Amino acid sequence: MTDDRRRLDEPRNVRRIVHAVYLVCGLLLLTDLLYEKTPHFSFENWFGFYPLFGFVVSFSLVLSAKELRRLLRRDEDFYERRQRARRW
Repeated sequence: MTDDRRRLDEPRNVRRIVHAVYLVCGLLLLTDLLYEKTPHFSFENWFGFYPLFGFVVSFSLVLSAKELRRLLRRDEDFYERRQRARRW
């Protein structure tokens, strides 16, 4: 198990993984040319609309989750203090 972790720590292997992800993303983008679309709106017919839309929505979801975490965060001992308050 430790050998697998060491393999992923090597910059050469990380670079290979990043290039593979870029290649897969590019191929998926090119598949946008291969199927017939039946859009409800005119902008849905643009090349790469759905991949771009998915990226923007995913990115904004991550950013909103980070902000929501700040709003909902509790102190580290919040539940312990709550249990102690119930006992009394």
